[in-house]
This record gives sequence, C-alpha cells and structure tokens, in this order.
Amino acid sequence: MKCDVVTLDNKAAGSIDLADAVFGLPARADILHRVVEWQRAKRRAGTHKTKKVADVAGSTQKIYRQKGTGRARHSTRRAPQFRGGGVTFGPVVRDHEHDLPKKVRKLALKTALSVKCAEGKLKVLDAATLDEPKTKALAKALDALGWSSALIIDGPEVDTNFGRAAANLTGVQVLPHVGANVYDILRRDTLVLTRSAVEHLEARLK
Repeated sequence: MKCDVVTLDNKAAGSIDLADAVFGLPARADILHRVVEWQRAKRRAGTHKTKKVADVAGSTQKIYRQKGTGRARHSTRRAPQFRGGGVTFGPVVRDHEHDLPKKVRKLALKTALSVKCAEGKLKVLDAATLDEPKTKALAKALDALGWSSALIIDGPEVDTNFGRAAANLTGVQVLPHVGANVYDILRRDTLVLTRSAVEHLEARLK
C-alpha cells in the first residue's frame, strides 16, 4: 500500500510502499492484550513486601495462659489479629515476568503497526534530524504537523540533536527501530516512522 511521506517542515516528500505482510494485517485485540500484559509484567519491580509473623520483632511468649481467663486463646502479640502484628497472605518479593512465544510477540508488533495504519494514524517522516538540539523549534514543527501525542521511530540510531530536543516534550517519545514495541505504539495517538524505520522494520518482521 502507498503512504505519503512528509518532512518536518510539513512539506510533501513523495510516497513509500508499505508491505501488506507488516502493515496490512487484521486487528487482533487478543494478541495485543497478551503482549501488553507481558510487557507490563516484565516492567514490574516486584519489590513490594509485608512482614509475616516471623518477620515482626517481638517476643514469642504466650501473652496469657490458655485456660481459666474466659478470653480467647492467643499465642503471641505478633499474630495477624493484633495491631502491629504480621500480615496474612501479604505480597512478597517476586518476579512477575512470564514467558510468551516469539511468534506471538512478532505477530503482535505487526498487528499494532497494521492497526495504526488502518486508523490513519501512521505517518511516515522523511528524516528525523535537526541541525541544533532546540526543543522550541521541534515543538513548533510537531505542532504544525498535529502530532501532540506521538511515538517517533527512527532507524538504527536516533539523531542526537533530535533526541535531545524531543526529550523535554510531553507526549513525544523517540525510539530506534529495535526499540519498537506494542505497548508504546498503542499508548501514543500517532505513530511516526522514518523511511529508515520502515525499511528496517519490514526487514525484521517479514
């Protein structure tokens, strides 16, 4: 399929052919959901923890005798029912990561690209380069293009000046093509690919 190419100055720069095998797949919400959950699980630190009875500081002595008091039977003040006691079935330090087949991850990335293309929210940029790392100039250019919430994917390396200028812009994210992922593609309104990014993504996903 054909897609128009623009420059940062919002001028036409010809067109480019997008491979149907990468940008023309049907939407699969189930596949996208699985990969987003997989990505978010990998990002979780898993460092949350509460103290169990064994972790609470205090004596293990029985607080009063078992029989003859008319009160409930208790052992230690560290028990969960007492203030300051341990927590029952609380979270512990663990790894939330789980496995997902490479074929599923690859299909999800192609599906995410296809969804953006079908929605008309996939834009192709001639080149993501700047002469100077000026945030004001880049913000003005992106505003003219109407890209307020955008993920910009470049080739093997992001232009240093462009990356520095975009670092201070809220809602704008810049990644090399190897960093392209389902979660970031879906969370931004507009997906912007450079010519180099299209070439490398097609070579990677075909």
